[in-house]
Amino acid sequence: MHHPVFRGLITALLFISPALAMASESAVEHFDLTTSWVGFSALAIFVAAYALVMAEEFTHLRKSKPVVLAAGAIWLVIAYYYTTHHGAPEAAAEAVRHNIMEFGELFLFLLAAMTYINAMEERRVFDALRSWLIRMGFSYRTLFWTTGLLAFFISPVADNLTTALLMCAVVMAVGADSPRFVGLACINIVVAANAGGAFSPFGDITTLMVWQKGLIDFQTFFALFIPSVLNFAVPAAFMHRAIPNETPPPSDERVRMKRGALRIVLLFLATIATAVSFHNFYHLPPVLGMMTGLAYLKFFGFYLKKTGEQATIKRGEIEDTLPFDIFTGVARAEWDTLLFFYGVILCVGGLGFIGYLELVSQVAYGDLGPTIANTLVGVLSAIVDNIPVMFAVLTMNPDMTQGQWLLVTLTAGVGGSLLSIGSAAGVALMGQSKGMYTFFGHLRWTPVIALGYVVSILAHFIINHRYFSMPVGG
Repeated sequence: MHHPVFRGLITALLFISPALAMASESAVEHFDLTTSWVGFSALAIFVAAYALVMAEEFTHLRKSKPVVLAAGAIWLVIAYYYTTHHGAPEAAAEAVRHNIMEFGELFLFLLAAMTYINAMEERRVFDALRSWLIRMGFSYRTLFWTTGLLAFFISPVADNLTTALLMCAVVMAVGADSPRFVGLACINIVVAANAGGAFSPFGDITTLMVWQKGLIDFQTFFALFIPSVLNFAVPAAFMHRAIPNETPPPSDERVRMKRGALRIVLLFLATIATAVSFHNFYHLPPVLGMMTGLAYLKFFGFYLKKTGEQATIKRGEIEDTLPFDIFTGVARAEWDTLLFFYGVILCVGGLGFIGYLELVSQVAYGDLGPTIANTLVGVLSAIVDNIPVMFAVLTMNPDMTQGQWLLVTLTAGVGGSLLSIGSAAGVALMGQSKGMYTFFGHLRWTPVIALGYVVSILAHFIINHRYFSMPVGG
């Protein structure tokens, strides 16, 4: 039994630095190394790696590099200890294989989704939507709500980063003469994209992980729709008054989608339906349905190639025209993001194997209770990435009702909106907006965003109260 003061210090460290844990389901007994040099070394390695991840904006060091290196170092330290102290090395090996399997499912699912998004981008689906919005001649206030609503409803299908970048391109094109409008619209887009992703298994990595784990059925996620709407609408209503009541100059830009664009959109919807059907009706992993759906796109790509279709490939400022090849979309996946997930899963898996998971679980869900713990998950995700936080919660697997699992899904998804650095969408828009959307500009509106966060949680308790008496799988 750990001393209470020491246990509190360790738990605080785990919550401040994202050294959260994923344990192996190994049946082999292994050492509790939380108070040994192995545990402290692993914590130090992970904290140092994650500090480099958080400093990516300033160092320009891709976030995957430090965590992939840290993953190898943490497991090497663990293996060294087991080898020299007559432990069971097969326990560590089994834990690594389990974590790699977790990553494999997530990797293939995201690879299929990213390939579809890249194919739609190459067929100019998003460019056509952007040009249509610009031609409509909306006022700044109408455009503020239009881009926010589109971000909210596109992000459940596409990822929130792609959605935010698309909407930011719109406000940058029409609001170049109004930095105030661009700044407020970008805040609204970040909040809307994160909120929209919270009520769909496809909208955010955290919701995807909960669904793939089998804790919540696909259709149950939509119970978070109204809380998500409130999370977006409450701060937007406050910001609306600060939007200039003017109309930007009109534009006649027109972008035509390329041949096959709408059919690729339909194939993507069919792929989503396939993944849901595989999981709901036949209890197969959703990733199997996504990879099957990727085959739809590959066959359609073969048809386009055989009928002489040309693809325009952008490399920075240079555009190349090549025969259409779907593997170009595969190559253009966000490999830095995918490898980042590998590093996070292996790092957190090592920390869990050491024994920190049990320590955090006892304090967070035993002493504080699930409601407070799940609310703090959202606050924490505003400071660090929500991926390791959600991995920790899923692996702790506390005994919670469906209502509490929906709560942590909601908070992990929308908590990143509290700060501009709390989500990939916010970080990307700070770079794209040319100084018109900044950390401190977002921070000024954090109080009303926090109000939306609280209102969404209260709405979930009121509207979805029946789920708080339903066990998982009930």
